[in-house]
Amino acid sequence: MNEGANGPPTVAVPPPPKAMYRAVGSTTPRRLRPILALDDFEPAARRKLPRPLFGYIAGAAETNAAYRDNRDAFAEWAFRPRYLIDVSRRSIATSLFGQAYSAPFGIAPMGISAIMAYRGDLVLARAAAAAGIPMVMSGSSLIPMEEVAHAAPGSWFQAYLPGDEARIARLVARVAAAGFGTLVLTVDTTTMGNRENNIRTGFSTPLKPSLRLAWDGATRPLWLWDTLWRTLHRHGMPHFENNYAERGAPIIARHVERDFGARDHLNWTHVAGIRRQWKGRLVVKGILRAEDARRAAEEGIDGVIVSNHGGRQLDGAISALRALPEIRAAAGGMAVMMDGGIRRGSDVLKALALGADFVFVGRPFLYAAAVGGEAGVRHGIDILAQEVDRNLALLGCLSTREVGMPHLQRIAGAG
Repeated sequence: MNEGANGPPTVAVPPPPKAMYRAVGSTTPRRLRPILALDDFEPAARRKLPRPLFGYIAGAAETNAAYRDNRDAFAEWAFRPRYLIDVSRRSIATSLFGQAYSAPFGIAPMGISAIMAYRGDLVLARAAAAAGIPMVMSGSSLIPMEEVAHAAPGSWFQAYLPGDEARIARLVARVAAAGFGTLVLTVDTTTMGNRENNIRTGFSTPLKPSLRLAWDGATRPLWLWDTLWRTLHRHGMPHFENNYAERGAPIIARHVERDFGARDHLNWTHVAGIRRQWKGRLVVKGILRAEDARRAAEEGIDGVIVSNHGGRQLDGAISALRALPEIRAAAGGMAVMMDGGIRRGSDVLKALALGADFVFVGRPFLYAAAVGGEAGVRHGIDILAQEVDRNLALLGCLSTREVGMPHLQRIAGAG
């Protein structure tokens, strides 16, 4: 950011590894060579995944207004580049919480990834670790957190917590024992959003065996063999492993919804208690208002993720990009991150210019995992990193920290 507008200065970081800049070519698996942009993963995933599972990833709440606006908000800003600047020594490397990362983006938490791709959480975590970026493991995951922490020690853990101090304390203790250094508390799931689109595509919680689901699986033999059969054969029926300190219910259990209840009790008192117990970095995800950012800073939170949950909770909620400037102004020394709608390197740079220190990308990387496993995720990371690097050069900047409001101009929308 210009003149420290994006928070306190960060420590110097090394240039990103050359793997971040692998071009599409002979080293790219043949099935991935047609994938030239993150958006290309979506139709490829639609072809591979059963309709209910694809619908779960792609769907949002009610009219999808919040989901659409997450993308539309980026189109309201245009770049104002500078030229005749030597950018040959540029780097997209950045740091967050004193940790060096190869790029200013990471992988957002996404639930039930392990039925979209075989061992999906491990696939995402290993690909992120190999590329030098963070991956946030979802609390609604089907692989024990301890396995992911062991395979990719730099991963973060995201929790959905009930307003029950004893259960909170036990889960926080488990996360610490597993070895995670960053805990992300998602606060925008007071109750589950109205995801009627899931019902339209045949997805439900619990996942109910049916003729329709069987037909969808039978007509997607790659997913049936590569993901479902391998999972059942090697690991048994998937369970929700990480909602609480103890193992949760199987995904087909009638009482599985109990694992998602009682979150409407969660409040700032619980956050303060978590802050006292958790000795690592504590991040609050789902912040969209300046007063909540100020309160988080007062409670000693290390960072916030500005997010409307990918449009999956409150339909019509403001997009993270629109909320960024006022939250940046209210955040003080906290790190400000965001997710929602990022599909291009230009989106990453616009978010940084508007106040983000770092961004997270969700759906495209889960599509990538479904399509190509770990190689698919690495390919997606490479694509986005190359776009950030290319656009940074075209803006006339040497580092992402130089990107600020002077590089943007509003071309549509209010204000």
